[in-house]
Amino acid sequence: MQNRRVGPDPAVQQRATAALLLALLSLFGLLGLSNLLRFGNVHRLSYVVACTLLVAVLAIQLASTAITRARRGGTRSPRGSVLTIVIGSIGVLLSAILLIGFVVFSKQLATYSQCLSGASTHTAQQACQDQLTRAVRSQSAGR
Repeated sequence: MQNRRVGPDPAVQQRATAALLLALLSLFGLLGLSNLLRFGNVHRLSYVVACTLLVAVLAIQLASTAITRARRGGTRSPRGSVLTIVIGSIGVLLSAILLIGFVVFSKQLATYSQCLSGASTHTAQQACQDQLTRAVRSQSAGR
């Protein structure tokens, strides 16, 4: 007779599924950041990144507790729980890096956003991009 573990409790599986959706939501939230920057919403940008960070942390916590509850119940880990922890960790890492970048380069990003809001041609947008690149390089060099 084989010793097969039964599937997780439905509530635990639902927790893991909710965690996976939250982890994916955190990554999709990061995808929309360029639109906020393009339309001059630099202040909202930091709030969105902070929210994606919190959602990713919540996803990791939910997936971890789902795994723990399944182990305590003597059942298999819920499907997708390990993947959720990986995706959530990526979301946390990217959000943290972006938040640090916003803090360090907030002045340059505000100038860039203001420049982009007035740029109507591709050439003008490229000039804004070049200006941002020069400003970030000078800030990074410590000038």
